[in-house]
Amino acid sequence: MASTMAFSVSATASTKRVDLAASKSSGFVGARVRAATPARATKSAATFAVRADGDERLRLHNLSPLPGSRKKPTRKGRGYGAGQGGTCGYGMRGQNARSGPGSRPGFEGGQTPMFRRFPKLKGIAGGMGAGKPKYVTVNVADIAAAVASAKLDAGAEVSIETLKSAGVVKATGYYRNLPLKVLGDGEMSSGGVTVAATAFSETAIAKIEAAGGSVKMVPKKVKWSREAAKAAAAASA
Repeated sequence: MASTMAFSVSATASTKRVDLAASKSSGFVGARVRAATPARATKSAATFAVRADGDERLRLHNLSPLPGSRKKPTRKGRGYGAGQGGTCGYGMRGQNARSGPGSRPGFEGGQTPMFRRFPKLKGIAGGMGAGKPKYVTVNVADIAAAVASAKLDAGAEVSIETLKSAGVVKATGYYRNLPLKVLGDGEMSSGGVTVAATAFSETAIAKIEAAGGSVKMVPKKVKWSREAAKAAAAASA
């Protein structure tokens, strides 16, 4: 291992220390200079260690990748002596040797692919409709604001149809066939309002009744089925 000699501004009997300017003129040609890291280092009082092992200090101009980390690119199609001159690694025949996109993603040469080897997951937790909204929601504060701005008649019954016509709730796309649910966010200042909906929160019922109004439960629309239709037809006959 190469010996290390330390230099600083002051000279002692055991150790000679010089500054950076003195180390440059000390005659160590090709030496590796490494800056020490004292607690409080200044430019004039910096301490440097000089290694006389012939190595250069690691700088931006002499950085290089580690040996073996960078591979030389293979030159293809430059003659058979180069190793990849004839078929360039694609082989003689086959779908992947022809022009075009090759085999489709997931194709494994004819064997059962991975997406067919594994079993299916039967549905999603909560059903295929998990996460989808089940109701069109409106808060009591929105109803009170619509009544105060004369979008809704205070004496008439507030239903999903009147809320849609007033533009209070969304009535397009997936929401057009969903029932109404009233939530209790805000305050119900308008008294005597009758609200008809399929579902109410407990807070909404308490606030509507405290303001002098009333709630009306609307039965949820039953999903059509062939058996129910036949039973209704037989009952009417």
